[in-house]
Amino acid sequence: MLMKQPCPEMHFTYQMPYGAALQDTGTQFSVFSRSATSMRLLLYNKINDLEPAEIIEFDAERDRRGDVWSMYVPGLEHGQLYHYQASGPWDPEHGHRFDAAARLIDPYAQALAGTYQKCDDGVVRPPKCVVIDDTFDWEGDTHLRHDISETIIYEMHVRGLTKSRTAKVKTSGSYLGVIEKIPYLQSLGITAVELMPVNEFPIRNPLGEKLDKPNYWGYDPMAFFSPHRGYAHGKKPGSQVTEFKQMVKALHKAGIEVILDVVFNHTCEGNELGPTISFKGLENQIYYILSEGQHYCNYSGCGNTLNGNHPVVREMIFHCLRHWVYNYHVDGFRFDLASILSRDRHGNLIPNPPMVELIAEDPLLANTKIIAEAWDAAGAYQVGSFGNHRWAEWNGRYRDDVRGFWRGDGGTLGALATRLAGSSDLYEHAGRPPHCSINFITSHDGFTMNDLVTYKDKHNLANGEDNRDGDNHNISDNYGVEGPTRKKGVRTIRSRQIRNMMATLLLSQGVPMVVSGDEIRKTQRGNNNAYCQDSDISWFDWRLVEKNADMLRFFQGLTKFRREQPSVRRQHFLTGKPVDGRKIPDVSWYSPDGHPLDWGQHDLAMLAYIAAPSRVDDPEGLGRDLVMMFNSTGQDRSFKLPAMGRGIKWNLFVNTAGVSPKDIYPDLDGPMPPSSRVVDVACHALKIYVSQPEPF
Repeated sequence: MLMKQPCPEMHFTYQMPYGAALQDTGTQFSVFSRSATSMRLLLYNKINDLEPAEIIEFDAERDRRGDVWSMYVPGLEHGQLYHYQASGPWDPEHGHRFDAAARLIDPYAQALAGTYQKCDDGVVRPPKCVVIDDTFDWEGDTHLRHDISETIIYEMHVRGLTKSRTAKVKTSGSYLGVIEKIPYLQSLGITAVELMPVNEFPIRNPLGEKLDKPNYWGYDPMAFFSPHRGYAHGKKPGSQVTEFKQMVKALHKAGIEVILDVVFNHTCEGNELGPTISFKGLENQIYYILSEGQHYCNYSGCGNTLNGNHPVVREMIFHCLRHWVYNYHVDGFRFDLASILSRDRHGNLIPNPPMVELIAEDPLLANTKIIAEAWDAAGAYQVGSFGNHRWAEWNGRYRDDVRGFWRGDGGTLGALATRLAGSSDLYEHAGRPPHCSINFITSHDGFTMNDLVTYKDKHNLANGEDNRDGDNHNISDNYGVEGPTRKKGVRTIRSRQIRNMMATLLLSQGVPMVVSGDEIRKTQRGNNNAYCQDSDISWFDWRLVEKNADMLRFFQGLTKFRREQPSVRRQHFLTGKPVDGRKIPDVSWYSPDGHPLDWGQHDLAMLAYIAAPSRVDDPEGLGRDLVMMFNSTGQDRSFKLPAMGRGIKWNLFVNTAGVSPKDIYPDLDGPMPPSSRVVDVACHALKIYVSQPEPF
């Protein structure tokens, strides 16, 4: 009898049709250019070499197939450095900008090495491409595939997490530094990190000089397939490839998914005045959206716009996404200024854009999380209408409405209720579930949570633009003093407001996203546009972990509750109707006096009764009823528990006016409400009670 043998572990590697493909005895180089008249491969021996050690000409008859130039070079191994050069028409009026002297980065390069080199001959020398051996021992690692409805996202900057001396790590500011801080990330209760751009972007400018302002955030892509070399600890060409994979593997082992912030809307080549370092010198008129055949359309606000709905560019984006998913085990993507993907080759917004639909329907990306920043710099705002149910969106409406309510803005009561319940006004009409809403109150772009309650105005002088940069519409407040203060009353209100917003965020239907450092009251000193602050203004200050341990504990209690309670992460929208045979609706809204809420009132206090979900969403019966009492007024208020809650035993879960540890009861064992069923809620505060478990 033949015994069935266990199959050896298989690892799927995505093979790309372009770029430098390492083979047994050499390397195959393939690059697209429709209009080039000749193509050259430049090979270098060392990172700092100004001139190539060898130049190999592509044979137009033998090495060109259609619009693809492809050549096999024997003897080239992992770590080989190279550029391309392309000759062709210089005809800017018709979109051609070929420069036979330009050193060009391979659009499909898997890694870059070095930086821009200054030279007197006027030739731009960008970082060199690296031939990569993609072999890596994943040790059985696979995608975690957390359901998006159960996801808690932590937006994080790789360098910023450990660059400060306070991090006390061996490999600061690097992928390996992230690994050293995984125990902390685990302690937060998050399920995913959303990494700010890790694709290659410029460290130095094309003149070889230090940038006037550091490109800290990294929203200026240079090579979409390459991990950023600046975050590698090792100095050998290609170190970033191995170290990035080590980071992903370690995060997965800790149960944390990895989502990449990708920028498929522009490149660092800029407009007509920008350098030619890659796409411009290979096929400018295809890679970019041009006006009148020559001028760069600037829907990104960064000088140019990638032509994402051209078939060639569309193909590149798909290869890139698959490359990161299968060769780096990345779990998802957040698409920066994603509305640009809804523009055609002429820049017009189009219904049912093919690029957006194809990403959602790509079978190789079927288990990948896809999140859109559903607007662009040219006025497109598509929150609630971007793609189908596969697409989630950064919900900018959520941010603004929650900020406005807790600041005390009039007319925001109904908006808060809608956002708390999952933003059905934006998503239900299109058949999209609550998890299509990525709820956030702060992001990398804007005030931190601490600064949101500390400053009325932005303070961006450190950016060197006379405080002109950054958004002026912050929906923030300082509660009497601009900036830090010793006034106890002001400090008390600020502390409550941070807890109010954090609790609202983590207990709303939809998917919460928190910015790294908000859980410990990180400050950027009022800077709401720290894109160029590669300094302690932006870096994670690890001293705050101990200093603000009470806030950290509060945050951890909220994430624990969210992970355990299906009541706050439903698969379907709340309806206001009874569910699963119970007589009470899934959600009810009340005034503080216990009567049904009058949505026309101008009061800023309300009570929300959220019932446990049905057996469909909660087959194990783990869900609990919640009573949430919101008071964003400046006066203490009394709330009467609704009659429908009679007979249910309640325990206090959250009291944002409480002094730690009485601000949150992570084990849901807080005090019961008074026998009078009248609960006092302090000004600018939130109280939440949860029902004790009962068997079905």
